Amino acid sequence: MSSYSRRLLLCAGLALLAGCGFAPVYGPGGSGTALMGRVEVTEPDTRAGFLLTRELESRLGRASGARYELRPRIALATEAIAIDRTNVSSRFNMLGRVHYALLDRETGASVTTGVVENFTAFSAAGTPVATQAAERDAEVRLMTILADQLVTRLIATTPDLAQ
Repeated sequence: MSSYSRRLLLCAGLALLAGCGFAPVYGPGGSGTALMGRVEVTEPDTRAGFLLTRELESRLGRASGARYELRPRIALATEAIAIDRTNVSSRFNMLGRVHYALLDRETGASVTTGVVENFTAFSAAGTPVATQAAERDAEVRLMTILADQLVTRLIATTPDLAQ
């Protein structure tokens, strides 16, 4: 395919996106900025909850007395994925699922609800201390991934908040 054809295809694709109402999420008036500083995450009661809240607040800003309240509910599970000849697990998957609800504090209505889920892995290397450190690090990574997914989902499903 020639360079000219690729450029033509790219320009046609961009024109098509512009014609369908595509707008950058974090551009001026975009839905990405609509939630900044307007969402308060409920107080966490677990380490995973604290990690998720920290990540969410870094993306949405820390809000006190905000119009919206985000209520995440976290479920974590660990499963062995590699077992050696002596029947000892040497690698694990950490599975995470967050059920969430975004509530309008003024009306009490649910703005959006949903579920995000993902996984990460860690090794059970050598000592119990090293394994525990790897598991805690995996939990940090997983909460970062889930926070990214949750914020993306909120931005995509709540476009009318830009008022």
